[in-house]
Amino acid sequence: MYRGRLQRDLSLWVDKGLIQSPQAKAIMADYDSRPASFSLGRVLSVLAALLVAAAILLLVASNWELIPRAVRVSFIVALIWAFYLAGAAFTARGQTSVAAAMLLLGTLSFGGGMSLVAQMYHISGDELTLMAVWFGIACIAAALFHSGSQVVVAGFLAWAYFCVFLEENDLKWTGWSPWAPPVMAAIVLALIYYTGAGRARHLVYLLLIGWLTWIYSLHQDLTTAVLFAAGGLVAFMAVSLPMSPLTRMIRNAGAAPAFYTFLFTSIGLFLIHFEVLSEQRLTVLGIATLAIAVAAITLCGRDNGAVRYSAYLVFAAEMLYLASETIGSIIGTSGFFLISGLLVAVVAWIVIRLERRFSHNEKQETRP
Repeated sequence: MYRGRLQRDLSLWVDKGLIQSPQAKAIMADYDSRPASFSLGRVLSVLAALLVAAAILLLVASNWELIPRAVRVSFIVALIWAFYLAGAAFTARGQTSVAAAMLLLGTLSFGGGMSLVAQMYHISGDELTLMAVWFGIACIAAALFHSGSQVVVAGFLAWAYFCVFLEENDLKWTGWSPWAPPVMAAIVLALIYYTGAGRARHLVYLLLIGWLTWIYSLHQDLTTAVLFAAGGLVAFMAVSLPMSPLTRMIRNAGAAPAFYTFLFTSIGLFLIHFEVLSEQRLTVLGIATLAIAVAAITLCGRDNGAVRYSAYLVFAAEMLYLASETIGSIIGTSGFFLISGLLVAVVAWIVIRLERRFSHNEKQETRP
């Protein structure tokens, strides 16, 4: 889809004389030489690896008692080494899709093998330890093989660790284990920059937001909600303001940092709304929320569509909420719907004007 749009844009720019035809061909050749961001063959290879790994583990588990103990351990170790060595061989040959499938089989076999060996020898331990070791192996494989698929596996295992911890501890803070998810997120983020697996960033950002939201659930009060929103706003400004040194550092990360920090800020504002009961405070909160939404559109609205549409949503939702809390209780249901309709119309008009302005600025920048 992007290739077709790029080709149309290049043809249009050639017709307008902005670039020459050889330059347009060189740009298309450079784009075609890059590895595709989506490959059906790669996806099917990963799915095949998942199915094969599940079949092997189920086959071994179903006949577990019939296999001698030494043979079981030898088979598991040999299986893991075979998959990793095959992954290394295919990586050396440049067959990245097959290599990713082999490495995935090796990592999955390692996790399943740990569980089966623990059952066989009645080794004491818990699921958290297993998940932590499994996560470590995925990280080591990602670093050794420079594998983006292993980074994704590590990201999912970090989420699995967090979910297992919450289930085992009834959502309560227990010991030092709750610090593991943000540490795992930092490790995965470092591997993302090392391997270039940009899509795995979403797993890291969502894990951090989920972890912080859980922290709020342990201390549900106005102060925590305000800190939640303030921290998100500071982070959003740090990655969005042009003069911020952090903005230049994460330029290659794309639109994700600004979007997720704004999402975090929006969640914090949403939580504050549940804690604020005073009508005077509600008015101040509403004005602050609208101002933050406008600031987000001003800072990132033109270049970051995710932030722009999120800010539109926050702005519209806050307008309707203020109308329901203030005007709605005075004028009744029918009047509230009338006022809400007018407010939505105003928001729509503002959005249309902003979109036209962004489009006009983009056209001006493309002119020589």
